[in-house]
Amino acid sequence: MDNLQRILVHPNQTIRETISTIDRGAAGIALIVDKERRLIGTVSDGDVRRAILDAVDLNAPATKLLDYHSDAYREPTTAPVGTERAELLRLMQAKSIRQIPLLDKEGRVVDLVLLSDLIQQPSLPLSAVVMAGGYGTRLRPLTEKTPKPLLPVGDKPVLERIVKQLQEAGVTDIVITTYYQANKIVDYLGDGSRYGVQIRYALEEKPMGTAGALSLIKERLSTPFLVMNGDILTHLDFGALLDCHRESRAVMTMCVKQYSMQVPYSVVEVEGGHVVGLSEKPSFNLFINAGIYLLELHLQRLIPRGQPYDMTELVQQLLDAGERVACFPIREYWLDIGRLEDYQKACEDVTNKEF
Repeated sequence: MDNLQRILVHPNQTIRETISTIDRGAAGIALIVDKERRLIGTVSDGDVRRAILDAVDLNAPATKLLDYHSDAYREPTTAPVGTERAELLRLMQAKSIRQIPLLDKEGRVVDLVLLSDLIQQPSLPLSAVVMAGGYGTRLRPLTEKTPKPLLPVGDKPVLERIVKQLQEAGVTDIVITTYYQANKIVDYLGDGSRYGVQIRYALEEKPMGTAGALSLIKERLSTPFLVMNGDILTHLDFGALLDCHRESRAVMTMCVKQYSMQVPYSVVEVEGGHVVGLSEKPSFNLFINAGIYLLELHLQRLIPRGQPYDMTELVQQLLDAGERVACFPIREYWLDIGRLEDYQKACEDVTNKEF
């Protein structure tokens, strides 16, 4: 790997610094090493997201992230310098990993081999369903003549940005569900050939909610398949989402975004009619539904036909049945443009190159 130093962190560095290292290195991993560059442990993007779900202190030392390895990856997979490419590929496929640190005889990190170094990465085995049928009521008058997904953000509509992002991630089979001013969406995007993807459309005869239109899709989708709202700007790593879903062995993975809320008053703790404590303007960190999901194919059969149905109803149905629903925290940029103030922020973020 070129510039190995970019992915190395030391035990006394913080989790926040480790996250920056993973992002800067663009390899989906950071290597924790001692002063002699001997490997202490590896930290993956998945480890970071599990720690975020656990509300870990980002100022804690990097080694804290080692507690968040999934059971299958408690010990890092490494190989000696000089290992043949075929053996490295066999190890990656056997362990379902995309990186292997190469060590010398003293356990010092010499290199990092990526799966993309060994084979050409295939397209993500995902179909994507983009929900683009809403009225955009909260954005009126902007949506009186333009469907919300076609509102411009910078030099292109948000829905075009979603299509291009999916294509860049390797997702080439896309279904767009439409209702309000559907013909404008179809006319604008066409069959997707100019974006290097195949676009199909599912036309709702009446509003079907955030999941109801899944019952209209006749063509076979991949398993799992991606569902996302058509008014979201995000830099979400779809490959990391797929890895998380597979690792969790869930029937659905729901993406969430951390949301901080501060109460502007002094909060009184009451017990038995007496004041037992005070909290001055406390802040709460919550996880909100980010409008992006991965579903196993058989869940499509659970969607009732011909009636409105929301993804939140499906989630609750699965939970009531004791099914496993995984959670994937988005730590990248994410913004729902459904409100006027959020749409204005999206336009500003694109102008300021924050998105």
